[in-house]
Amino acid sequence: MHIRGRLVHRISPKDVGRRVSVRIRLPGGGFTDIVGVVESWADGVLTLRRRDGSTTEVEEPTIAASRVVPPVPPRRRGGRPPQAP
Repeated sequence: MHIRGRLVHRISPKDVGRRVSVRIRLPGGGFTDIVGVVESWADGVLTLRRRDGSTTEVEEPTIAASRVVPPVPPRRRGGRPPQAP
């Protein structure tokens, strides 16, 4: 038995400035996921800034699913955390 998940598009232009995960349909079939902060949303095109600083434009009609995700936690410096005595 195969159970299919339901794809839900949950973000809107109100989410500019928030970190999101977007699943888009690829032209040749299939999907890919993009995670980034919504920098802008105008004329049906979202601009997402990825963690590495690059930006990607996503046409709204290609979005199969989306959701707001938590901010990236700060990276730790150094090695292991101090151990209790």
